[in-house]
Amino acid sequence: MIGNEFMELKKNERIDDLQYKGLKIIQNPSGFCFGIDAVLLANFAKGMKRAETVVDLCTGTGIIAVLLCGKTNAKNIIGVEIQDEYAEMANRSVMLNNIQDRVKILNKDLNKLSEEIQAATVDVVTVNPPYKKAGSGIINDADSMTVARHEVFCTLEDVIKESSRLLKSGGTFYMVHRPERLVDIFCLMRNYKIEPKRVMFVHPTANKAPNIVLIEGSKNGGRFLKFENPLYVYDEDGNYTDELYAFEA
Repeated sequence: MIGNEFMELKKNERIDDLQYKGLKIIQNPSGFCFGIDAVLLANFAKGMKRAETVVDLCTGTGIIAVLLCGKTNAKNIIGVEIQDEYAEMANRSVMLNNIQDRVKILNKDLNKLSEEIQAATVDVVTVNPPYKKAGSGIINDADSMTVARHEVFCTLEDVIKESSRLLKSGGTFYMVHRPERLVDIFCLMRNYKIEPKRVMFVHPTANKAPNIVLIEGSKNGGRFLKFENPLYVYDEDGNYTDELYAFEA
């Protein structure tokens, strides 16, 4: 599966081993690197079939698209990223892993994605969007870190609206976000005909409040919501829990 191990890297870049089926990804530690939330989303969403088309919005360096290629049989995975730097890096990671036959990266504003992908043609949408509302928190210049973390180029509503446009009726939507935005997320999902179906809260430890929420929805789905058992990342000794290892298997 692995392609050119000696691919030329740019300044400050490195190749990280994802420790799954030999997959690797190019990252720049001086910019935005993927976190556990992206890995959790890839595992939460991994039950997809070979014939399905998957779109990963806000793909960044392509981490979710690359992991889904290893964890699923989906034959057509499209990562969408507005930032030139990250889209180009994601493309090189696709070549590094020799998965060009299954993964394509689009350097595109998701609000203009109708120019590339027709409505109601996608089976699954995954998204790890910017978590912070525009104007909230500490904002630096509109650099790559700010864009990745704050709603600079797209809002939560933009993400859910475009996901609804892309999805076939009955198609599946997967998102990772912050629990404090859950009411906004559910309201927008229903407004755009994506019914919340499954939720999992992720806690740093058993005695701390959740700081990540994983959400599954269905386009035009019926009204029934299932809460999965919570997932705890670290045990009392600061080690990853057995439940986390089982979830990522």
